Amino acid sequence: MIDDEQDRPVQFASGVLGWIWPGLGHWKNGEADRGRRIMLGVLGLFLLGLLAGGLDCVDRRDDYLWFIAQAGNGPIAFVADAANNFFLKQGQVGVMLPLSLPGGGTAEINSFKSVGFVNEVGTLFIAMGGLMNVVALLDAMRGPRKVAR
Repeated sequence: MIDDEQDRPVQFASGVLGWIWPGLGHWKNGEADRGRRIMLGVLGLFLLGLLAGGLDCVDRRDDYLWFIAQAGNGPIAFVADAANNFFLKQGQVGVMLPLSLPGGGTAEINSFKSVGFVNEVGTLFIAMGGLMNVVALLDAMRGPRKVAR
């Protein structure tokens, strides 16, 4: 494969499309098969993370540094965060259970909130999907590949 990088302009539209929906930037560049594989990988990690740890794994307020990596998944990470804040943090679903704190105080925690190892695994999967999508959209911004014949 011959690839002359100086001749190709940066495809900002492909990068934006790749962030809006994983794989869409490659699809725009005419690499539909590559785009489908990226979409399957990124969305697969995102959904597996949600299945493992629940909606609480995407939390911009409490896990801000993790959310920076998760935001690479695109708008679906922001939708999941909004759903977490609306449903779990506001007590719309589940039961708010009292929790005794070591200092003698009490707090309430939602019964659907994941804790411990499963929360960490889900958070990690979603963050890995976001970082993988950032690499993919940077690749999409390089434009379509030129193949030597």
